[in-house]
Amino acid sequence: MINRLSRAAGHLDKVKRMVDQDADCSDVLIQLAAVRNAINNTGKLILKNHLEHCIVHAIENEDMDEIESFNKAVEKFIK
Repeated sequence: MINRLSRAAGHLDKVKRMVDQDADCSDVLIQLAAVRNAINNTGKLILKNHLEHCIVHAIENEDMDEIESFNKAVEKFIK
């Protein structure tokens, strides 16, 4: 996940440089899409890992607080 986040940060740094250099708006938007995609893919991986480990454990232990917390996190992530 650190590699994925580093890639997203690299894309964002590129956007900052492009804006500073008055790059073509279309090119900046394409680079921003790469940032968004990298962040979303990292978030999906985090959600998947959390579901496979923490939520399975919460269900086994009937921990409804953890399940509710996960539901809230998913809602915020999807917005």
